[in-house]
Amino acid sequence: MDDQIKASAHWRDSARPAKLFIIDANAAFPLFLFLVHIKIWTFVVAISFMLFFTLLNRHGYSISVFLRILRSFFAGSRKVAIPWWRN
Repeated sequence: MDDQIKASAHWRDSARPAKLFIIDANAAFPLFLFLVHIKIWTFVVAISFMLFFTLLNRHGYSISVFLRILRSFFAGSRKVAIPWWRN
């Protein structure tokens, strides 16, 4: 029995994204919110988050990578070396 557990759990599996069956684990909180507070708007929020995370995953992005892209989009291409308050 121990050999079977050791063979199925390997250190390489630690880098895989967490999933709840086929749903990304990042969408688990909105799904939990829907299950706790069953309303139409929570269902819409949970489905929209699951679709958003599915689209990110399909394009090969994680949440942290997406947030970095979003930050660089809003920050712009010009990076100032001297802070504005020291001028």
